[in-house]
Amino acid sequence: MAVATALGGLAAVLGLTTLLGRHGRRTVQTTSELLVASRGVTPWRNASAISGEYLSAAAYLGSAGLVLAYGADMLWLPVGATAGYVLLLAFVTAPLRRSGAYTISDFAEWRLGSRAVRRIVTGCVCFIGWFYLLPQFQGAGVTLRVLTGAPGWAGWALVVAAALVVVVSGGMRSITAVQAVQFWVKLVAVAVPAVALLALWRLDGGDPASGDIPHFGRDTRVRVGERLTVSVPADTTVTAWGHVDGARRDGEWLRLSAGTHTIGPATDVVFPSGATVPHARPLPVQDGETWAMPIGHGEGHGLFTGYSAILGVLLGTMGLPHILMRFYTNTCGSAARRTAALVPGLLALFYVFPVLYGMLGRLYTPELLLTGDLDATILLLPRRMVPGPAGALLTGLVAAGAFAAFISTSCGLVVAIAGTLSQCARRRAGITAFRVGVVFALAAPLPLLPRVGPQGAATLVTMALCVSACSLCPLLVLGIWWRGLTAPGAAAGLLLGGGLSVAAGVARLFCGPWTGWPAALLAHPAILLAPLSFAVMAAVSLLTRHRAPRWADRALARLHLPEDMPIR
Repeated sequence: MAVATALGGLAAVLGLTTLLGRHGRRTVQTTSELLVASRGVTPWRNASAISGEYLSAAAYLGSAGLVLAYGADMLWLPVGATAGYVLLLAFVTAPLRRSGAYTISDFAEWRLGSRAVRRIVTGCVCFIGWFYLLPQFQGAGVTLRVLTGAPGWAGWALVVAAALVVVVSGGMRSITAVQAVQFWVKLVAVAVPAVALLALWRLDGGDPASGDIPHFGRDTRVRVGERLTVSVPADTTVTAWGHVDGARRDGEWLRLSAGTHTIGPATDVVFPSGATVPHARPLPVQDGETWAMPIGHGEGHGLFTGYSAILGVLLGTMGLPHILMRFYTNTCGSAARRTAALVPGLLALFYVFPVLYGMLGRLYTPELLLTGDLDATILLLPRRMVPGPAGALLTGLVAAGAFAAFISTSCGLVVAIAGTLSQCARRRAGITAFRVGVVFALAAPLPLLPRVGPQGAATLVTMALCVSACSLCPLLVLGIWWRGLTAPGAAAGLLLGGGLSVAAGVARLFCGPWTGWPAALLAHPAILLAPLSFAVMAAVSLLTRHRAPRWADRALARLHLPEDMPIR
């Protein structure tokens, strides 16, 4: 029954997406309607759409899994994501809307008068978008696999097809309606099961087991999909079918001593009730007190990774192209500012619930710490805590919210990439160029998915945020607030910060596994690269101050003065 309700939730989301997209298909006739919905979206509707677009696989699946594994250390993701919009409100939204540009690349060329900078910005937009699309596709594959047993590619195909239909036909006008409604779908889908499960936990005694390392509450059979190296916290006796520590086991009792062991692929292990949960390396083994303490306990070099991750999310949010493009749809700069002021409240309301799932997952789905399949936390909890038809219905609701997250975020990313590419290819981009860009934006990351491996959604999203923090964020802040920025300075900072952050992301995905300081630096380099990018842009601009655009004063006046004030 759980499979049927999950498929029903998926069908409901796809049907809703199709219906909402039809309105945009009837009205799109111009490039302005396709890229910025004719700049006529109201603040409340746009805030709902932005929140729906930003709450991606990382927020819906990844946050709960990170809290399950690392505890309070991982609260930097919801805190940083919400706080990033405060910086966006203060420094970027209204001036960027007053520039009149369609995309960030348009803004860069208008502000600096350089086609070369425009091309570099286009490259940054593409890499940010592709890094951000990877977790949407992978999250869809995980969701279908966990709930229905379908192969991972089926989830990718569903999200690609839905995004292609909505974006190609209606562009920004279609996805505005889709994203605004899907935010509330996601909120209901995550909140209703969370409240129900929390009530059941309280009826079950409400014991947080705060002093214990996670343990199995009942006899539990765990199937390991891929070869794992695990840390066993205490001596445990198990029954195994498959390969453990290189030896074949056929259902006999096996004593796992405290320490490190290997479990082969397609191996089944039965743990008795009360046994401590082995943790897939490199997940930390923590008791409840350590798990509940922030900063410095969950990962190696905890202070560095914690502060660098927070900085990456804060600054990265300011430069996300698919979020910034939404502010071009507002009627004016003041409307863009009101939109940005509403978004933190909507995000804060949503982020209360994934934290609850992470806490409950530590009690009811601890085997995910063994398999490392952390993104499945929110998907498995309803069936685990509420067996029977009620649990199946809650599972269907969660599945609907998950696919709403994948589709709404993917649509926004594809519009941002395709709009930027089409505007770069032609000074007056047409609808055909935009649609070709849509196909390219969706197709480019697909060959990488089989090679990505078991990366969590939040891990992949932080790579996109890091590239944004080290490239587009410095460009926007200095371009909006400092008249002395020059094209050579912007190009140097973009190439250095953006290039190194992209290289770190690629190395992390395809050249690992990494340990120690190399792992920390590749995972969270923003604390080094973002200030370096700011510094290089400023230093090179000062050295080339004679190349500052002659219209810089006029450009800044347009960015900061009210729209109805004449500029001479």
